[in-house]
Amino acid sequence: MSKQLAIDTSSFIMGVALTDDERTVAELTTNLKKNHSLRLMPAIEQMMKEAEISPRELEKIIVAKGPGSYTGVRIGVTTAKTMAWSLGIPVVGVSSLAVLAQAGRFFHGVIVPLMDARRGQVYTGSYIAEGVEVRPRGEDRLLMLTDWLEWLSKQEQDVLFIGQDVALHKETIVERLGERACFVPGTAQLPRPAELARLGRHLQGESSPHALVPDYLQLAEAEAKWQKAQMEKDPKA
Repeated sequence: MSKQLAIDTSSFIMGVALTDDERTVAELTTNLKKNHSLRLMPAIEQMMKEAEISPRELEKIIVAKGPGSYTGVRIGVTTAKTMAWSLGIPVVGVSSLAVLAQAGRFFHGVIVPLMDARRGQVYTGSYIAEGVEVRPRGEDRLLMLTDWLEWLSKQEQDVLFIGQDVALHKETIVERLGERACFVPGTAQLPRPAELARLGRHLQGESSPHALVPDYLQLAEAEAKWQKAQMEKDPKA
């Protein structure tokens, strides 16, 4: 039997799960605008206590490595790496968008997980269902929503949008795609940490936990502003 811990804090949503091979032992998801750094470890400890599983029984930790909230991704990845290092077990990073996309596994068309990235930008990707598996049709990306919808409008398939941030852009999406735009119900908009565990189950972990790198797809806003300021001071920098 292979016990795994899955951690996802890549957005306002915090999710943790314990799995034993293909069986979901425990799963906790909250959708609250509260500090993940204060709530994550207590949630993990309580879940493992109720499941009567010791940290030493874990054989792998799987974490959503982004894209998403810079702070959220950093908290999840840092926690996963620290636990993996202290326990001497592998840590695996999985795309946060791939976890979202799993809700579309029975959809015949283009599956589009989406997270808002502000200023008209979105984190997104194109996925397709093959049997009960959902696979990417390219890399996750950060781009203007209008450009993304222009590309999607040229695909000769219906498009399923997944994620709670979809509501922010639903009017624009329908305006561009019309009846080809499909949306999941609210109960399927949140990523499931048990799906994260499933995606990472057969992936090989990093040789060292320190080798795992978050996938931000862009600089944090503070870093971007700092670099812009430096360039304005010295364009040759």
